[in-house]
Amino acid sequence: MNPDQRALMDGDLDTREEHLYRLLDRVKEGGDASALEALRALVGDYPHYHRSLYTRAMNHAAVFVDASLAEPLLAALADTRYNCQAWAAMGCAELRLPAAVPGLVALLDRGDWMGQEQAVVALGRIGDESAVPALVPALWSEPEWLRERAAEALAAIGGDEALTALWEAFEHRGFTRIGYVASALSKFAPDIIPRLLAAADDDDPDLRYWAAVALGSTGDPSVVPTLERLMAQDKGQTVFDGWVSVAAKKALRTQRRIQDAIAARSAQDTEPDGGDDAPQA
Repeated sequence: MNPDQRALMDGDLDTREEHLYRLLDRVKEGGDASALEALRALVGDYPHYHRSLYTRAMNHAAVFVDASLAEPLLAALADTRYNCQAWAAMGCAELRLPAAVPGLVALLDRGDWMGQEQAVVALGRIGDESAVPALVPALWSEPEWLRERAAEALAAIGGDEALTALWEAFEHRGFTRIGYVASALSKFAPDIIPRLLAAADDDDPDLRYWAAVALGSTGDPSVVPTLERLMAQDKGQTVFDGWVSVAAKKALRTQRRIQDAIAARSAQDTEPDGGDDAPQA
């Protein structure tokens, strides 16, 4: 056991927590080998460390988690006695562990809000389509943040089943404000654009409003004429006192920002790299 590992086990808790943060800083600054070994030992042998240290370390999982920790992360994900499942989910998300999917799905049903949130986030990052049926009910649940995370996860996973679930939540709204669904649907562009354009002509002003939001978020140039028409001509008002024309105006700004960002990235990619063949001053 190296001295850094020992420092996480000995002394009062405040001192150990301070040492933990120093270890994280050392890894961030230069990949300190001793610090990495201590942090990975904490996760690998988690039952022997204070929960506070585990949770604080896992809040920075991206700094030190690697494939060697897959087995202990799966164990912690199932360990209700240690009760750090939400933080184990963070590590599983970082590794994108398909083997974690059953444990993450089980975590959705525990009623622990943090565990639910991290499970949804992890399922989205892992991207296993088998998790879609477990995520769908969250689109229709309370609180709103859980619906938002579920929509983001379904968009990240992709596939026909995820798209069907999101479109169902879009067409048959269980809640008045569904910007998170509109945003998630935009990730399915360009395939989703014809359906959104059709929704922009629907009799329901609420559907037209959210269709405009989703169309703008696609960033696709082909949606501009429809958004311009809605902005200029649509006098529809939603059940939450929103105006379709205003949504279209904002959506046009969003579309232009996306296009500007794409153009900027493209220009950056084509700039000379400053190598041997670059012009000399």
